[in-house]
Amino acid sequence: MPINVSIIIPCYNEEGTIAPLLDALRAQTYPAKDMEVVIADGGSTDGTLQAIKTWQGTHPDLKIKVVENTKMTIPSALNTAIKASSGEVIVRLDAHSKPHHEYVTRVVEALVEERGENVGGVWNIRPGGDGWIARSIAGAAGHPIGVGGARYRYTNQAGYVDTVPFAAFHRSLIDQVGLFDETLLTNEDYEFNTRIRQNGGRIWLDPKIRSEYYARRNLKALARQYWRYGYWKWQMLRRYPDTIRMRQALPPLFVLALIILIILAPFLSLARWALAALLSLYLFILMLAGVQLALKHKSLAFLLGVPLAIATMHIAWGAGFLWSVVCPPKSKTG
Repeated sequence: MPINVSIIIPCYNEEGTIAPLLDALRAQTYPAKDMEVVIADGGSTDGTLQAIKTWQGTHPDLKIKVVENTKMTIPSALNTAIKASSGEVIVRLDAHSKPHHEYVTRVVEALVEERGENVGGVWNIRPGGDGWIARSIAGAAGHPIGVGGARYRYTNQAGYVDTVPFAAFHRSLIDQVGLFDETLLTNEDYEFNTRIRQNGGRIWLDPKIRSEYYARRNLKALARQYWRYGYWKWQMLRRYPDTIRMRQALPPLFVLALIILIILAPFLSLARWALAALLSLYLFILMLAGVQLALKHKSLAFLLGVPLAIATMHIAWGAGFLWSVVCPPKSKTG
């Protein structure tokens, strides 16, 4: 008997990517009659809603429901879409992603085979723009030095992990662990997966489950993204301190070391030497990543672009984390 699937999508001002996403969903090998798409829109001010309406008019075979996300955050969008959905299996996607044509089929198969309580796959990172820096950001976003142990960005081996993006789970899982935490404006996926693991569940990552994800197009947007990631990671770790990993501790420790050494450098020669050594080692590691990706993609632009992108990711993430420690959000976060 077919399993009904609800695909939930948080959305805000995605005029340029929403139609390609819907095209990718219509091209799924999973039967369209057994799928519904629930888009939680946070008050888009561009042509997103019209693009959805236009697409619906020419593709009536795929059921699409648009609901209003009045709180205008990602976790509230996910919860609003879940409440408006009816499928036995829920698949979470983003409006700036494109799932492989077998995505839904494979996540449903993994759930039926009881591989895990929450299952997902890997991202194929695509540039968010046409320039050399956009290509470099996409390369950095899929490199282990840039993203640490986030295996869903680069692995080719299936296994159990801490978290997956764009995951799928049975609706009954919500009864066990609850909805997404709306007090966390980012890291809602990781927190959700933490609750699953604490309740005895497993998170299954299979590289055969693939999707394309569009990285930020410039360093300013990348810095904002990773500042937000770091800021809300500390708020999540306050509740689940046992979930911290070394890869998460390194960026804030690096930024803190830089701050301390820069303050002490005018007064202590040892601090100057330590600062020079730290920056030299860091630059060397970044250049290795740049050379590796320049050779892989046959592009000299990666020699400069990749180190800039990775440094932006690390420093913004670490600074956001430290700022969250000093200046937590005013609203109560648990």
